[in-house]
Amino acid sequence: MSSSSMAPSYAAVLRTRHACRTFGAALLGRLSYGMVSLSLVLAVKEATNSYAVAGTVMALFGLTSVFLSPARAGLIDRYGPRRALLPMATVYALLLTGLAFAASWSGSSAVLLGVLAMTAGASTPPLGPVMRALWSDLVPDKRLLQRAYSLDSVAEELLFVTGPLLVGLLVRVTVPSVGLAVSAALVLSGSLALTSSPAVRREGDRRRASAVSAPSQEPVHAAKPALLRRRPLQGRPGLGQAIAVSAGVGMCLGAFDLLVIAFADARHAPEAVAWVLAALSAGSAIGGLIYGAVPWRASSRLRLSCLAAALGLTLATTGLSPHPYALIAWAGLGGLFIAPALTTAYLIVDEAAGPANRIQAGAWVNTAFNAGSSGATAATGLAVGHLPLPMCFAVAAAPAILSAATAVNRSRPAALTAVLADRERTSEAAGQAPLSG
Repeated sequence: MSSSSMAPSYAAVLRTRHACRTFGAALLGRLSYGMVSLSLVLAVKEATNSYAVAGTVMALFGLTSVFLSPARAGLIDRYGPRRALLPMATVYALLLTGLAFAASWSGSSAVLLGVLAMTAGASTPPLGPVMRALWSDLVPDKRLLQRAYSLDSVAEELLFVTGPLLVGLLVRVTVPSVGLAVSAALVLSGSLALTSSPAVRREGDRRRASAVSAPSQEPVHAAKPALLRRRPLQGRPGLGQAIAVSAGVGMCLGAFDLLVIAFADARHAPEAVAWVLAALSAGSAIGGLIYGAVPWRASSRLRLSCLAAALGLTLATTGLSPHPYALIAWAGLGGLFIAPALTTAYLIVDEAAGPANRIQAGAWVNTAFNAGSSGATAATGLAVGHLPLPMCFAVAAAPAILSAATAVNRSRPAALTAVLADRERTSEAAGQAPLSG
């Protein structure tokens, strides 16, 4: 049964042909990402007996993983998942295995661990963006696609909760470096299963068909105005806003994690930290499932603006909590907007990006979120102690609120592009010189 003939529901998404197999394979590989960070920190700390080295190695891994993500996704857009994703996952798994082996020896070289971590981060396969691009092919019905993206966002949220729990179980029975080896096995087996999926083979067939027909389209491409010949991620209505809001949400959440710890320390309630972060994740999962089930009439860009503003305002108010219990409640309320905001950003990417650069566009959203989160954590660490805690919460919420404004105000590029394209076609038909923008 085709997806277009199904009533929009989460069950219908999973009943779509090849959806369960493809999604399950991607989740298996992405579970590695929920485990690798904690495993890396614990393994390097045990090998070097230094938190400073562990933090530095983790930073090298994270920076290369985050900032090179669009480049890796661009390779998959260019060569296809079967030709690019599997070699990338194989290199990543081998480097993680080497890192696990090096970290299993007490007194291992910090330089060696840093080099291995940096090269592993540089080759991290972008399984999330690949899966979201495949959802667009598996579920062409827009009603189901919203649910598919919501399901994907909620599942990813749960993976990043489950991963550290699994690492905690592992370190009780074995050494932390085993967590790195398990992460390597997960990402390689998940990537193998994903690239063998019929959905990926079908995507490859379309790519080859597009390549065959490309020469006949070359004269049309050559006649496009300069505005339409920009780089793939430029001139796409909504895509810049999706990236900006993703960065704003990431900054907001990265700062929030540290502020929760400061709040709990100030009230001598360190046990509240786990409950606050759990409430935030639970709220995100619930909000994502509810959001995906609603047939929205408002445009994706307006919804994204409202969700970012609601998240920022809620978390700003959280700083006024008089008691940890109130903080837990506010965090749960704020979490309701996280998965919906990211889901909407990915929907905008699907609408704005063409098939030739969809994976790379999704990777930019991921990169913006992760980079924003990391940068805000560092900046918040400097602010805590110099500003009152409620003001720190308000400042931390500002990026999400400001990014909401950018999502509303920039609707002109799409219309401008269309107008210039129409003028170009009219001028060429009349035998006139092309009009400049």
